[in-house]
Amino acid sequence: MTSIRLPRADGTLEDYRLGEPRAFPRAAVPLNRVAYAAAHVAGDPLADVDPWLDAAVDWDATIAYREYLWSLGLGVAEAMDTAQRGMGLGWKATQELIRRSLAAAKENCVANGALVACGCGTDQLEPGPDVTTDDVVRAYEEQLGFIEGLGGRAVLMASRALAACATSPDDYERAYDRVLSQARQPVIVHWLGEMFDPALTGYWGHDDLDQAMDVCLSILEAHAANVDGVKISLLDKDREIAMRRRLPEGVRMYTGDDFNFAELIAGDREGHSDALLGIFDAIAPAASGALGALARGDTDVFYDILEPTVALSRHIFKAPTRFYKTGIVFMAYLNGHQDHFVMVGGQQTARSLVHLAELVRLADRAGLLRDPDEGARRVRAVLAVHGVV
Repeated sequence: MTSIRLPRADGTLEDYRLGEPRAFPRAAVPLNRVAYAAAHVAGDPLADVDPWLDAAVDWDATIAYREYLWSLGLGVAEAMDTAQRGMGLGWKATQELIRRSLAAAKENCVANGALVACGCGTDQLEPGPDVTTDDVVRAYEEQLGFIEGLGGRAVLMASRALAACATSPDDYERAYDRVLSQARQPVIVHWLGEMFDPALTGYWGHDDLDQAMDVCLSILEAHAANVDGVKISLLDKDREIAMRRRLPEGVRMYTGDDFNFAELIAGDREGHSDALLGIFDAIAPAASGALGALARGDTDVFYDILEPTVALSRHIFKAPTRFYKTGIVFMAYLNGHQDHFVMVGGQQTARSLVHLAELVRLADRAGLLRDPDEGARRVRAVLAVHGVV
């Protein structure tokens, strides 16, 4: 067994023995849940840029990871917050990401389905005192037109600019009415909670989440024909279930709850949630195997696979939750999907060594380190940079 010295919270080091990786079955049957993994981007370590100011993407590693997700039967939620929208990846780089991802999806569609949905936001518009809801609508229209012009489907992301300029729920209803009415294909509406992005506090015109939910549901009901589903990322399973039971007929609930995803996907007698999850990027083999078991009606295997991953997910998404992308990319690095631990925006520094060490332990216990020897070598390389040998 491979041994590695890992830092602990008390400032000491421990000798930790890695276990054997788990052999996850691949989903070989049609799934009975729609499942998107919100995919990360890999930074380019050789680009001569200022990483806090400019986004340099390792396109080969980034697109290869999407092809890996498709090979496991998972869809790709492209250019979402997991891809560091608003935290390093601007609209110009996002356009290139969407263009490349949709092209790769077309190449993979015959063999793997290559389901993909693309984040449509307003991040080309800087929030400010002079920004109006009309400006927000025009920004949404620009991004929606770009995505649908390439044949893509959109995830209508929450807008920082709208949160800053809206003065009432009516402003949200007018903005979403204008944008949703133009969609050529049904979109997914994304409600991202303030724990993921503090700039979205009070979204839908209310600080009270129950009142906010009423506004969101009113918009969904008015535009049900143009809405595939709603993704809520509130880390509140009871609210998700309550909203799920009130959705218009034909509108899906996509769970964005990276704390309680297993039970929400499994569902209850009154329904279930489909999935659009950042954690599925990090636990893709487990997610694929578990969803395949669920489609076969084997809920015991479904929970047996996913339950060990919940502790890992809660650690990766712990507060400040917006820094979860660091853990997602670290997992990809440990498992050899990229040769470096470099993120756009320099976000590889957003979590401590102690946090990353605990991630290694939890990933190991979930059987998610596919080559423990190589994973240990990569951990040692990161620790050595910080003087830990």
